[in-house]
Amino acid sequence: MIIFVPKAELLDHIGEELEPGPWFKIDQDRVNQFADITIDRQFIHVDPEKARDTPFGGTIAHGFLTLSLLTHLIEESAIMPNEIAMGLNYGFDKVRFLNPVRVGSEIRARVTIADVTKKSDTQYLVKQTITIEIKGVEKPALICEWLAMYVCS
Repeated sequence: MIIFVPKAELLDHIGEELEPGPWFKIDQDRVNQFADITIDRQFIHVDPEKARDTPFGGTIAHGFLTLSLLTHLIEESAIMPNEIAMGLNYGFDKVRFLNPVRVGSEIRARVTIADVTKKSDTQYLVKQTITIEIKGVEKPALICEWLAMYVCS
């Protein structure tokens, strides 16, 4: 759920953990398409038979595929200012790939507002700590600190 607050109240939400987003299934077709687009066709991603003989027991998603899905995975888990004109991707302070996502798995995002910095009367830099969980698996797929610049009216 997206929570809208007055821009002056963004700082009050530092440390707040939001409701996790819905589960999202990673299928072989999506992994294959990502492999084609990125020209990263390593067998561990695209060859189920050969990948069966690895410690993973099958194909896994590219770490960068999981990372690229963040925008979708957090679209329902955000705190935004009422006065937002646009949000801009500002980059990452940290990205760690902790556990491979096996094809057929479901993942979701858990978001915590780590920090908010008022850059000007109309710009707020929001750092979100995001954990990508794998359904039924204790260790997360990835943890990152993602920065967004909210430009307000």
